[in-house]
Amino acid sequence: MEQKKFHLIAADMGYGHQRAAYPLLEMSREGIINLNDYLEIESWEKAYWKNSQKSYEKISYFKRVPLLGEIVFRVMDYFQRIEDFYPRRNLSKQTLQQKIFFKAIKKGVGKRLIEKLNQEPIPLVTSFFVAAYAAEYYNYSGSIYCIVCDADISRAWAPINPKDSKIIYLSPNKRVAERLRQYGVNENKIKITGFPLPSDNIGENDIFLKKDLGMRLNSLDPSGIFMDKYRGVLENNFLEIDQLKRPLSVTFAVGGAGAQREIGALIMEKLKNNLLNKNISLNLIAGSRQDVYDYFLKIISHFGLEKSDMVKIIYHPQKMEYFRLFNLCLRETDILWTKPSELSFYSGLGLPIIMSEPVGAQEKFNREWLIGIGAGLDSLDPNFVNEWLFDWLHDGRLARAALNGYLNAGHSGVVNINKEIFSNF
Repeated sequence: MEQKKFHLIAADMGYGHQRAAYPLLEMSREGIINLNDYLEIESWEKAYWKNSQKSYEKISYFKRVPLLGEIVFRVMDYFQRIEDFYPRRNLSKQTLQQKIFFKAIKKGVGKRLIEKLNQEPIPLVTSFFVAAYAAEYYNYSGSIYCIVCDADISRAWAPINPKDSKIIYLSPNKRVAERLRQYGVNENKIKITGFPLPSDNIGENDIFLKKDLGMRLNSLDPSGIFMDKYRGVLENNFLEIDQLKRPLSVTFAVGGAGAQREIGALIMEKLKNNLLNKNISLNLIAGSRQDVYDYFLKIISHFGLEKSDMVKIIYHPQKMEYFRLFNLCLRETDILWTKPSELSFYSGLGLPIIMSEPVGAQEKFNREWLIGIGAGLDSLDPNFVNEWLFDWLHDGRLARAALNGYLNAGHSGVVNINKEIFSNF
């Protein structure tokens, strides 16, 4: 009997939409199809997305320019703003951002793709709300599922006419579910599944996840303050702490626009002695960006660390291969330092998140969510990371954040999503 499959649509814009889709590859019919770069996309349609992406990346990078950069970024961010959650109220009114995207749909964005997929109307699963718009507008006859990629969302994620929509939302948390209800989405169209995390980092019955967390807690608590208090509870219930010592592993991830790369250079500079003494290792995540990779190579050479095996760059020009390498790196990572992007959900792997400055409204809400579950800490001044990082290690707060992420962020998203889709198919 042939295994059931679904169509899987993302967007090649930064990393968020594709990263959310990557763990579901095994169940997809064609692999990941990108709405902005599919096989038969027309030139005008591809140009529309390319120009949109270039504008976003330029503004994200331009944000670093004193005063003017901040003003320009705030104007852009205003159009994708997320309204205050309280007081609870009806927020179903359409927004300008939504109208702009829907105008593009009416012009024909996604039309050819949806018509082609409709020849085999198996479930359509997307991590990009515009693809869900297109599927509904062009009468996709199968079921439509939309995976939400942030801990809170703007009105643009919900349908233009939510009460009449067939789109089913796969929510990463309760807040998103409540927000969708504010936007007018029917209760029976909202399923709380958790964010899809890579199965290779979890394993059957969480075997990889627990093993990696056991090793990580040992590295994150050199003074034993945290483990002396909780070892019995942890080992008696679900987790064996690995006593093998290894150098502390810090992974710094640059976002899809390539901004904040300088923080990685500063971390390397301030921890240079620790790297040379081999009591810390540093992974610099360049993603699929050649320019960021070249920048990190230059910085490594500048600090005389090109022969060190304690500094690695994770890079591959093809995003799917980059995701695989990144996930492999995370299995030996103790601390993930990043913007509070979709990687916030990777705290569910038992990773404490050190958060650099949020970029955009959704990342501010991701930050709030991470702090709320106790899995994320705001970065202090990177110029003094060689001081405060070790204070955080010795008082046990990073070990506590790792365990909080494991317990509170969720890590069963892939299982729950597949169950939701295929129980109705």
